[in-house]
Order: sequence, then C-alpha cells, then structure tokens
Amino acid sequence: MAIRVNINVLMAKQDVGAGDLAERIDLTPANLSILKNNKAKAIRFSTLEALCRELHCQPGEILEYVPEDKD
Repeated sequence: MAIRVNINVLMAKQDVGAGDLAERIDLTPANLSILKNNKAKAIRFSTLEALCRELHCQPGEILEYVPEDKD
C-alpha cells in the first residue's frame, strides 16, 4: 500500500502504550492494531483527529505517502 501509518514511531517517541492510546481515543485495541500494522483500508477523520490530539502531532506525521515499486 502506498500510504504508511506511522503510529508506532510516534508512540515509541512518547512512550505511549497501545492499550492506553486505544482507550484515550475510544478505539478498540484490535482496530488500533490494524492501523499500526498498516492493514487499514481507511481511517475516519474523527479517529485521525483523536490520534493527533493524543499524540500531539499533525496528520502528516501519522500518514505518509510511499510510492510502490513497479517491478
């Protein structure tokens, strides 16, 4: 997928656990895991807003475009 979700990086920098973050943004741990592992097909703006609020970041720090190799 060409869009990478960098939640792990932000969580590690701020020493935030997945369970704690999931609770703070009102998301199930399973759904947070899907986001963290780049398995999500979409993200709600309300979820993105909550992540930005709790991780003190901008949406561009969470989402990154990475071109796919065309072999």
